Amino acid sequence: MVFVLDRHKKPLMPCTPKRARLLLAARRAVVHRVQPFVIRLRDRERGDSTLQAIALKVDPGSKTSGMALARLEQRAEGEVHHALLLAEVQHRGEQVHHHKLTQAQARRRRRSANLRYRPSRFLNRRRKRGWLPPSLRSRVLNVLTWTVRLCRWCPITRLDVEHVRFDTQLLQHPDIAGVGYQQGELAGWETRAYLLFKYEYRCAYCRQMNVPFEVDHILPRSRGGSNRISNLCLACHACNQAKGDRTAAEFGHAAVEAHAQRPLRDAAAVNATRYQLVEALRVCGLPIGTWTGGRTRWNRARFGIEKTHALDALCVGAMAGVRPGKLKILLITATGRGEHCRTLWTKQGFPRAYKMRQKVVAGFATGDRVKAVVPPPRKTAGTHIGRVAVRQSRSFAISTSQGLVDGINAQYCRLVQRGDGYQYAMAYESRQGASSPALNKERLLPPLTQAEGSPQAEVL
Repeated sequence: MVFVLDRHKKPLMPCTPKRARLLLAARRAVVHRVQPFVIRLRDRERGDSTLQAIALKVDPGSKTSGMALARLEQRAEGEVHHALLLAEVQHRGEQVHHHKLTQAQARRRRRSANLRYRPSRFLNRRRKRGWLPPSLRSRVLNVLTWTVRLCRWCPITRLDVEHVRFDTQLLQHPDIAGVGYQQGELAGWETRAYLLFKYEYRCAYCRQMNVPFEVDHILPRSRGGSNRISNLCLACHACNQAKGDRTAAEFGHAAVEAHAQRPLRDAAAVNATRYQLVEALRVCGLPIGTWTGGRTRWNRARFGIEKTHALDALCVGAMAGVRPGKLKILLITATGRGEHCRTLWTKQGFPRAYKMRQKVVAGFATGDRVKAVVPPPRKTAGTHIGRVAVRQSRSFAISTSQGLVDGINAQYCRLVQRGDGYQYAMAYESRQGASSPALNKERLLPPLTQAEGSPQAEVL
């Protein structure tokens, strides 16, 4: 879908690419932005248009977060969500962590190079309440940035966020009662969602994929084993029958017990940022509904949706139906706007070279989208459109959809869109009801019935 703005840059309902082409050909609209594609109408105001309810759904992740825009259609059986946009935001937490580590090492060397002794300066410093490491904070800011942008391009009425991946209280106390959603059939889905994620959709013993799985007790129930999550693992039917009433160590897989006790790094990153993310999204001024990952997976399985980050986001929340259509997934990769450090270092931590003091060359900066028309008989003759990497020699490299083209002079480049710290690409099409290995692995789930015991959203 194509985002549409009125003459005062207020968001209207998105339209199809065909409709956008007709509006541009009739000169009723102009291009407002290239990636993602946004047009602005010349003869339309927001008061002259009919707006429908649109929800922005977010599935936060450690490395990739899914985002989806859905049009809400009210029916007798409940809400049906029609997908308008499917996107995946790839974070750069590892890159940020590496940069901050290099910065700390350079600072330490610089301070100790010519000084024999320097007193400690960190004993009187305090971290602010809610402080997050830069690598985790970048994940929150990426989601917040795109939430604000989509609110600026589309008339969003509410936000649905996957607040927690797992209900940890239910996992640690399987017999807990007194809360409505824990009494329903969704309680089993929380445990299974955690196990599938932890064991990477593989049997813990034979590492086989694409087979029906069963929940196995590492210490069997017949020998005093409990239903705590640290005592559960995934097993195919053959391994579960062969194991019998033996423990995992007696079965010859002592590593399974160690893996069951090992924490999840990615899950810890998501859990550490979940509250800050919801608090950060309040700046949009929209009602926020929070949900669990078990509910997301339950919706995805009962509607037959394939497993991707973007489609997981589409399945966040309460719904009576979902229609993903045949939209292509927009891949958004966080690249940043460069580095503060202008020095290149050796493996031993000594400076070896220096970068340009200025990041702009001939009016272009690394990350800008440009169009270069190179005449023959030059080696790079042709038309090249993509993301540019600048050099002080004015010989640029352009990353196009066909590959990297190097050695293009700045005089042949024309600016299309300024770099905004993100790189864009289109992924495969998503088809409704398409089969996937993830769906084949979920045969261990309880039978699907009506959602009477499903949780309600916690409106913040």
